[in-house]
Amino acid sequence: HPLGATGAMILGTLLDELERQGKKRGLATLCVGGGMGIATIIELV
Repeated sequence: HPLGATGAMILGTLLDELERQGKKRGLATLCVGGGMGIATIIELV
């Protein structure tokens, strides 16, 4: 699966859930392959 598309879907879902639950902050993580990974913290302002 294309990692770019997966990342966009995860961030979109995170934003939807933050709004639905009335939260301000969320964390999204992704594996990049080869034992690497990334994490992104989102804060609604």
